[in-house]
Amino acid sequence: MTQRSTSNSNIRHADPPSANLPDLIQEREPELLLKAASDLRMTEDLALTLLERCDLPHLVIEKLSKNSAAMKHRKVQNAVVTHPRTPRHVSLPITRRLYSFELMQIALTPTIAADFKMFAEEVLISRLESISAGERIALAKRGSTRIAAALLNDAERRIVEAALNNPYLTEMFVGKALLKEESSQDLVDAVCHHSKWSLRREVRAALLRNGKTPMARAVAIAQGMSSMALRDVLRTSRLPQNVKAYLERMLEERPKATKV
Repeated sequence: MTQRSTSNSNIRHADPPSANLPDLIQEREPELLLKAASDLRMTEDLALTLLERCDLPHLVIEKLSKNSAAMKHRKVQNAVVTHPRTPRHVSLPITRRLYSFELMQIALTPTIAADFKMFAEEVLISRLESISAGERIALAKRGSTRIAAALLNDAERRIVEAALNNPYLTEMFVGKALLKEESSQDLVDAVCHHSKWSLRREVRAALLRNGKTPMARAVAIAQGMSSMALRDVLRTSRLPQNVKAYLERMLEERPKATKV
């Protein structure tokens, strides 16, 4: 009897067989989810299924981020950094290792927090000088507003022109790019001949403040501005002195009725 009782006791305290991982990732108990997240049997598909859960505790995501079997897959890395419950101390280091177009996609995803999108953009912008012209032109065409704006002063004219045609680019960012002292001649010339931006009021004012704007174009822009607006722009303009003097004379020669 004693021997049988001891045998039963051993059976009772033996470890249960390993849980079925596909079932485990559907559990609600945090302890079971933590066990699933650290399981080295975790495949790409199972990890992605787990990360589809919006109710996932942040500790589970953190545990998954340390699972080498899961994190060797790029789709899983992207899913971890874009999950709304991923802690920043987990997502930021992974983000720095993402590819350029993965960062671009993060910046374009509406549901991702604004501060995290900005971080992804900053990481990408810091790489622009080291990536190929082919990648830069693709980013110029399809990247977010800030990425396109960062490419407005690229060394290659075709990339500048592609950025100007980016659907997310705004008048404010084009104007800001023109107001930078390091703005390129390619940018100024491309904006001057652009069918959209050359007509925008804020951009035209920025062109008159830029020292690289050709005189003929500066005169044409000035002729279409009110005297008050032109006078205000010329106060801070970096146009060559002879061009500014010509525009100031043109301003004074206007009929009194238009000097308002």
